[in-house]
Amino acid sequence: MATKVSKRIKQAYTKIEETKAYPLKDALELLQGAPKVKFDETIELHFSLSIDTKASDQNIRGTVALPHGTGKSLKVAVICQGENVNKATAAGADFVGAADLILKIEQGFLGFDCLIATPDMMKDLSKLGKVLGPRGLMPSPKAGTVTADVERALREVKAGRVEFKNDKQGGIHLGVGKRSFPADKLYENATHVIDAVSHSKPSSVKGVFIKSLYVSSTMGAGIKVQI
Repeated sequence: MATKVSKRIKQAYTKIEETKAYPLKDALELLQGAPKVKFDETIELHFSLSIDTKASDQNIRGTVALPHGTGKSLKVAVICQGENVNKATAAGADFVGAADLILKIEQGFLGFDCLIATPDMMKDLSKLGKVLGPRGLMPSPKAGTVTADVERALREVKAGRVEFKNDKQGGIHLGVGKRSFPADKLYENATHVIDAVSHSKPSSVKGVFIKSLYVSSTMGAGIKVQI
């Protein structure tokens, strides 16, 4: 059965050569010039990587600070105790707690976009791996979300630090801002992400690391980008 293509997508594709790889700036301009929808779409990067996802040393995970943020107001929860509770609250955490917050999450609460935890709480939090892991919410030292410095972690997350990791198909998909962003800010955010992913190449991967890169908006066409 053929996939139905909307008039808006068809109109967007009239200006895009599907097989052509565009410079990043040109690709972003084409996206921003496409017909608009009723909400402010997210601009996304889609990487296809030359990795073996079954090899533990080739799985990619890291963080990158977007200089102009994501355009989204993030809700951040912090699992901590003692004096860190006041520090996290003062630094702008939306939810703070220890065993009480862990229990709340265990009972189904997931009203946050990022979860930060202090190292001493990870033993108790680890039992929620099956709940948090599939949603990409499990704190980890590599992502900077397991830390004794909750104030710094909160500031960075709220300012636009995002995590990236590959899926089972060897792809990475990450938002780099909103369509309403000025073109230069979108470009700067996107280049930071591309640089971060490029530098995450495992030593065991030889040759080309990024097989292909596309940029798209939430509801828009995918545009191939020159690597």
